[in-house]
Amino acid sequence: MLHAVVMAGGSGTRFWPKSRRDRPKQLLPLFGDATMLQQTVARIAPLVPPERTLIVTGADQAEAVRAQLPGLPAENIVAEPCSRDTAPCVGLAASIVARNDPEGTMIVMPADHVIQPPEIFRTTVRAAVAVLEEDPGAFVTFGVKPTRPETGYGYIERGEALPPVEGIALHAVVQFREKPDRPTAERFLAEGRFAWNSGIFVWRARAILGALAKHRPRLAEALDRVGRAIGTPDEAAVIAREYPELEKIPIDKAVMEKVTNVRVLEVVYDWNDVGDWRALTSLIPPDADGNTKQGSVFAFETRDSIIISDDGGLIATLGVDELVIVQSGGATLVARKDQLDKLKALVGGLDKSGFGSYL
Repeated sequence: MLHAVVMAGGSGTRFWPKSRRDRPKQLLPLFGDATMLQQTVARIAPLVPPERTLIVTGADQAEAVRAQLPGLPAENIVAEPCSRDTAPCVGLAASIVARNDPEGTMIVMPADHVIQPPEIFRTTVRAAVAVLEEDPGAFVTFGVKPTRPETGYGYIERGEALPPVEGIALHAVVQFREKPDRPTAERFLAEGRFAWNSGIFVWRARAILGALAKHRPRLAEALDRVGRAIGTPDEAAVIAREYPELEKIPIDKAVMEKVTNVRVLEVVYDWNDVGDWRALTSLIPPDADGNTKQGSVFAFETRDSIIISDDGGLIATLGVDELVIVQSGGATLVARKDQLDKLKALVGGLDKSGFGSYL
């Protein structure tokens, strides 16, 4: 059976001040009426029922997640006491899936992507499941065709073309590549055999656990101890003891760069990882002057700016260009669009400067 694992952790830095530690971007309705987490679960719901949907989140966000997803069993909200990156998250979820369904297949998805239309996404998921039915030991990832020389994404190098599945192109994977510098990204785009790594994976739970045991044995052993404690009276104590000592490593580095039987489906849906405030320009139609606006905003002689009033107060601008202005939760951000890569550093400095209550 197919199980869904939604990774819903995060510290809420790239969408500050609207996002905070206890409500990172996946818990916010940045695009549409539903939150990004709710949209992610709704997207997969026609293929996976609530009892086979797991959400892995931070302990300080677990209650908010439960409130947003009342249809999920409470035990399906798995709370990490601290962030250890995606390999521990995936391994823990895989151990839970394998315990409940030894032959289970799992799709692993971040909670903070915008994907449209959902029907085509589900067709891609069905294609991935079909690949595993032919080869249960394979690892399937979803690759996005690059449209620009992006330096903020990892890349997947495609190899041999395999027979299409559900009408979707399928390739063997040569290797995963780290986020490149600009000249390398331009070369990747020109060569045409590279895809953006979307961070969505489909595999058998036992296959990923086996790969972790082979390539990260100490991590796998610790996760096995945690997994066996889930649902028992010792759960809280075991997680509190084991989790802070787990290796902090992404699943790409831990496993995907090392296993050989990896295949990539070339997605044909629209994908946006909503990395920071600039992503809204492709999700919300701008006005005639190129401004993206939400809430009470009056932009006069203002161009190519992102202006968000989340507190109900009016934001009026005059004679500015290429700015990001966000008012939310009693805090206001004013930044140049080309400086948003430094927002994490700004947020990190707030606590040191006595403004930790705004985090």
